[in-house]
Amino acid sequence: MFAMLPATVRYDRHAETARAAALQALALLGTAPEREFDALVALAAELLGCSTALLNLVDNDQLFVKARTTLGAMTFARGTAFCDRTVIDDQLTVIDDTLSDERFRDSPLVTDVGVRFYAGAPLRVADPDGIRRAVGTLCVVDTAPRTADPRELAALAHLATLAEALLEARRTALKAIHIATTGEELVTRLGRQDQIFRQAEQIAEIGSWRLSIAEGSLDWSDNVYRIHGLPVGQKPQLHDAMRFYPEHSRTYVQQSLDNAITKGQPFSIETDFITADGRLRRVRAMADPEIVDGRMVALVGVFQDVTQRYALEQQLRRSADTDSLTGIANRAAFDRELQAAMERARHNDTPLHLALIDLDGFKAINDTLGHGAGDDVLRLTGKALSEPWLMQSVAARIGGDEFAVIVEHPALTRDIAGLRDRLEDVLRVPVEVSGVTMTSAGSVGIASFDEDCQSLRDFARRADSILYAAKRGRVGTRDMEPVG
Repeated sequence: MFAMLPATVRYDRHAETARAAALQALALLGTAPEREFDALVALAAELLGCSTALLNLVDNDQLFVKARTTLGAMTFARGTAFCDRTVIDDQLTVIDDTLSDERFRDSPLVTDVGVRFYAGAPLRVADPDGIRRAVGTLCVVDTAPRTADPRELAALAHLATLAEALLEARRTALKAIHIATTGEELVTRLGRQDQIFRQAEQIAEIGSWRLSIAEGSLDWSDNVYRIHGLPVGQKPQLHDAMRFYPEHSRTYVQQSLDNAITKGQPFSIETDFITADGRLRRVRAMADPEIVDGRMVALVGVFQDVTQRYALEQQLRRSADTDSLTGIANRAAFDRELQAAMERARHNDTPLHLALIDLDGFKAINDTLGHGAGDDVLRLTGKALSEPWLMQSVAARIGGDEFAVIVEHPALTRDIAGLRDRLEDVLRVPVEVSGVTMTSAGSVGIASFDEDCQSLRDFARRADSILYAAKRGRVGTRDMEPVG
């Protein structure tokens, strides 16, 4: 992640100037977190098995952290960052053990903090001349040395490609809004290139628009009509345009417009949208005020169909929160859901129970029937914990053969003994390989939440103690496994 770079590193001044220009064009340095970048680093950490993943942007003298999976500083001096070397070399950088690398082993963050593994992929965008320059990295770090599997590094490279696509989409949108707000002089100067601009709009699925404040009328470019599913033609009125938004989005869009007009400020919104032929899409609208003689006369902006990017973002978020084998929540998602459930229980004084589950006999199945049979047990367990009778309780795989269920529904919390018995019943999973059948079962410990549970750890520890007692009661009937 971060360490002192050797003094022998030198920068190509021309390339560095062009690279800095490409980065500045993104207007991302020091900006607030954004969901799509947060989802990318979460997925990178999940796929490479590292707790810390970061998306970094490298400026002239500083490194800016745009997204990270763990708490920490959001800016660093550029000369102290592994990522600087990744940007300079413009290639995937992997350090299996920082203590074995003479360039970095004396770094304070190696000797004091304990960073032992680093893998980073460069993120490239086009500079003003159209040459792709590395402006940042998508990287993962660990406190233990390791040798990354080639498939993990390939996954990191693929995620870096997705990050580059998001950066390029932002660059295109910012460029489009700049073009849209330059006024009549720019329109005249670009008249000969009108056809090229229209083609670029279609490729980027972006159109430009202008809302006259005094008249309340709209002017759309051709591609805004296309996004709406309308033929290019009659100038639309604002109230007609609002009908394309679902009822749950319409108020939000109207309030955003009213606020921008009242305060004379830019705005950027993203929301659901329904085309003239009934297709559900996702759109983004951005606008700046047009000022004439010190008075705002219009809002001028761009309108973009971001359906594909939004679908990708949702897919990344689902992937980052889901255990790939069982299809239920992973540990990170479970921790967030349990924390939220505890806050609801405190605020609303509603019941909350946590069920911890440890699979009995799972190791024996793995050893006797093979890992394929073990995976079948885990998948079937995940399916059993997703059944409707659990009334939308949140189920998660929190370890190798450890599961948890967050129970809030009153119908379930009224009979905890019955809930435990039913869970143990559905967790009896038979598997058969080559005529040999073995059955996995589950020990269940269910703890209730009260004011003594000050933290997530307190609550989990209480449930773990109950689970351990349940397993001790089964000594002699099932193999005992450590409860962790």
